[in-house]
Amino acid sequence: MHNFNTLKEFLEEPRNVVIIPHTKPDADAIGSALGLSWYLRKDEHNTTVLSPNAYPSFLHWMPGHEEVVIHDKEQPEISEDIINKADVIFCVDFSALSRIEDLGPMVEKQLSNKTIVMIDHHRGKVEFADYELWDIDAAAAAQLIYEFIDLDEGTQKIDQRIAACLYAGIVTDTGSFKYPSVSSRTLRIAAALKDTGLDTARLYNLIYDNNTERRLRFLGHALKENLTFWSDLNTGFFTVSQDDRDNYKLQSGDTEGLVNYALSVNGIKIAGIFKETDERDGIKVSLRSIGDFSVADLAAEHFNGGGHKNAAGGRVDGMTIDEAVALFKKVLEEKLK
Repeated sequence: MHNFNTLKEFLEEPRNVVIIPHTKPDADAIGSALGLSWYLRKDEHNTTVLSPNAYPSFLHWMPGHEEVVIHDKEQPEISEDIINKADVIFCVDFSALSRIEDLGPMVEKQLSNKTIVMIDHHRGKVEFADYELWDIDAAAAAQLIYEFIDLDEGTQKIDQRIAACLYAGIVTDTGSFKYPSVSSRTLRIAAALKDTGLDTARLYNLIYDNNTERRLRFLGHALKENLTFWSDLNTGFFTVSQDDRDNYKLQSGDTEGLVNYALSVNGIKIAGIFKETDERDGIKVSLRSIGDFSVADLAAEHFNGGGHKNAAGGRVDGMTIDEAVALFKKVLEEKLK
């Protein structure tokens, strides 16, 4: 981070801090936000985590969850007031204001008035922050929060609350340390978090063994009815219709990890999920790959999205699922020639 000492000096006095994760936060986004919040409170900063919308219930165990302000569950004026009163705004796990939906314009209004800090590891960065800790090679945003704390010479302040939030972000964004993004530094940070006395076995249970019956029955349905393979393209994908979501009363996060089942099949190198939106006027797309094929490029070029080389997402409007799948197949056939 360039000019970190300037930011450090600014934070030597207690400040009003707002921390914003990306829309529909996953464990890395909300874990990074909460871990940073707990750390900044060590120095008497007044912190508020402001999320664009809700996150999965299996993450509600995170320390500080009950204090998170969910923007789309409140009157817009509440979020505006929180942002207006901030001295500094931390944007974590995203690098473009479009990734926070309605909060984006609110933050944009404050670019000349507030100190803005962006901490992220995704491609497609847009210049908007005064300070950036941006590294697309980092395994998780939570890893970069640790690096921020390390720059601040504050790792000795990391307690089990901070460690739990950051470890959850790292373990989920690395697929339990199996993705190529995992470096020796990632593992050393995980070890340092474990050394706080963190019960990592309990965390795994809270994250991965915390299914509802409804979610488990949906998984069985999706594996049986909604999974398609194109063996000639080494590709597998799921479709999730609005009827599926209604029938199984799917909540935020209930399709988390589903794509990995397709990717786990022998010979499959590319996988995806195509989900109808609530309004049925567009399709949300999540893509994964193994090896050199960049789903980030595919998402950016054809699905108005982006992400990491092997994990990306996007959206197309005005299409049915069948039309989005047909586009996916056409693009893959062209790229894999």
